Amino acid sequence: MPKAFESIPQLLSTARTIAVVGLSIKPERASHEVAHYLQQHGHRIIPVNPTYAGQSILGEHCYATLTQATREHGVIDVVQCFRKSEEIVPVAEEAVAIGARCLWMQLGVVNEAAAQLARKAGMMVVMDRCMKIEHMALTSGAAGR
Repeated sequence: MPKAFESIPQLLSTARTIAVVGLSIKPERASHEVAHYLQQHGHRIIPVNPTYAGQSILGEHCYATLTQATREHGVIDVVQCFRKSEEIVPVAEEAVAIGARCLWMQLGVVNEAAAQLARKAGMMVVMDRCMKIEHMALTSGAAGR
């Protein structure tokens, strides 16, 4: 398994492939806005949402599961979760199974059991933070956490 990232700035500057679990086709949703922003800043977005599997979101094929996405794209650096906190453990289990390097839970998403599972597998874990906000802070020089 690839080594976990050491910090958020390192992750944001080196991670290229981000699977967005729960990515919505609706532009007004936070998942869509964040994924679009990350795409515009050089990250490869892989939509994962069984509701839209087989469709295109942000110009990318949407998969039902992380496992299916990994078969097509190889290593996924970050599994970004736009799901309810209580739905994260199965996502974390699948993220571990595919060898992802980071489990990122968006603002308002906190699940200690999922975090512990991912950390035990050697993954970096970020909870209750927005990747877009963190990226904007980093690129503006305001990051330093």
